[in-house]
Amino acid sequence: MKKIIIKGESVLNVPNLISLYRLLVFPVILFMALTNRENWFVILLSISLVSDAIDGSIARYFKLQTNFGAALDNLADIFTYAMAILGLFIFKWIDIEPHAWFLYLFLGVFVLSYFISFVRFGKIPGLHLYSAVSAGYVQSIFFFILFVFGFYTWMFYLAVGWGLFAYIEKNLVLLRLDDIKIGVKGLYWVIKSEKEN
Repeated sequence: MKKIIIKGESVLNVPNLISLYRLLVFPVILFMALTNRENWFVILLSISLVSDAIDGSIARYFKLQTNFGAALDNLADIFTYAMAILGLFIFKWIDIEPHAWFLYLFLGVFVLSYFISFVRFGKIPGLHLYSAVSAGYVQSIFFFILFVFGFYTWMFYLAVGWGLFAYIEKNLVLLRLDDIKIGVKGLYWVIKSEKEN
């Protein structure tokens, strides 16, 4: 595979290509949602959600993590989860509406993380904290079960609640860091590192 270097990092690798796929398939998923093609929407969204879990794991296992890859993955995450949330509104709103306040609370904290990151660092918050990664897995399982098997209230609150916790932690980490960097595990490790220095 030919090397492409951006800011001293080799960025042409498998995890980044997977993230790029998620960006490129976004308009197709959007089209399926807007034209009410639920089956294709679910298939393509599920592939994107699974690929989201795979790219990070490959990057960590084979030590292919880069700042470019983290930012690309984060951007792909935004589009993927925007499509998942759009799918909730278009296809499953009857189930979600009685619990919508909790979803709105999560979305508010999620958007706040981007506001904090842009104000403090001028870029998207390309952190992959343990809590956020695990929340992504739980939310992916929730979306899959929702569209394939139906709505379970307890699973909705677990998925959204876990995401809420993860993004509260991300906001606290963003307020403590001097700059966004790869390899930040969570608030506990940030505080521990501060005490050691």
